[in-house]
Amino acid sequence: MKLATLKDGSRDGQLAVVSRDLSTAHLATEIVGTLQRALDDWAFFEPQLEDLYEALNLGRARYPFAFDTKRAMAPLPRAFQWADGSSFVNHVELVRRARGAEMPESFWHDPLMYQGGSDDFIGPTDDIILASEEWGIDFEGEVAVILDDVPMGTTAATAAAHIRLVMLVNDVSLRNLIPAELAKGFGFFQSKPASSFSPVAVTPNELAGAWRDGKVHRPLSVVWNGRKVGQPNAGIDMVFNFPELIAHITKTRSARAGSIVGSGTISNKDANVQPEIGYACIAEKRCLETIEAGKPTTEFMKFGDTIRLEMFDEEGRSIFGAIDQKVVQQVIQQVIPHA
Repeated sequence: MKLATLKDGSRDGQLAVVSRDLSTAHLATEIVGTLQRALDDWAFFEPQLEDLYEALNLGRARYPFAFDTKRAMAPLPRAFQWADGSSFVNHVELVRRARGAEMPESFWHDPLMYQGGSDDFIGPTDDIILASEEWGIDFEGEVAVILDDVPMGTTAATAAAHIRLVMLVNDVSLRNLIPAELAKGFGFFQSKPASSFSPVAVTPNELAGAWRDGKVHRPLSVVWNGRKVGQPNAGIDMVFNFPELIAHITKTRSARAGSIVGSGTISNKDANVQPEIGYACIAEKRCLETIEAGKPTTEFMKFGDTIRLEMFDEEGRSIFGAIDQKVVQQVIQQVIPHA
């Protein structure tokens, strides 16, 4: 099943079921209004949504309409939790090597995670609005899962049963703000603006054989300013799978329905020797340049730059739709006081 949230002027939008080929959609109004509400009582609403999905794919739905990704919000426009991991440890190792630092051995068996802002996600075609290019604007292509209620103490062996939906993420990062924040010893905040998500979120069974071992085994197409710069495989070199990440976040607390868990930047070790694999974030490219030549030459994003992230099945069909965005300078309105 494929689900989207459409803009309707409200904060949480309107839930819609989207056809397998992403061509048509049908409002889920008569079943449930929002994705969060569906997740809150998934056992009740999921079979009804599946029936509508089947009818839509068979051409039997009553009120289908063309699916336009420009109308899509993030599948969950705001969420109770956004916990992002760094499960592709190759990415972390490259970053540390580039600055001459050793990577602790614990990083290979204890996941790195941070808790990002979840109250202000943006849609797949919304502009990335920022005030300064000097902040070091970067994209990060990731996979994420949406959970139902997960009890505290859930183990990796049982966590997969709590994964309801899968989607793509552009976890925008402001690289030049990160060092000062991390130096404080209290994690990311200003360096992590609003993240964006794919037009649709899909149930794991929709991925068929690509979903196994708690991972999505498909390459991510990364197109920056119209040029393909990466196609790393999300199922390769993912040291911690999603059940393991879920077990990590629920070690000392529960995770409520609607919590989102991210994989971290997709990164393959073979990209170091196979340039065609490319990268899913600019920082990784810059790290390789630093390791090889002593300094980076690739610049971060500029105003007017575009980024497109998309994943295809074995037949070349888009699975989640595309995250397709432009970086735009924030216009700050000057308020002139009355004399």
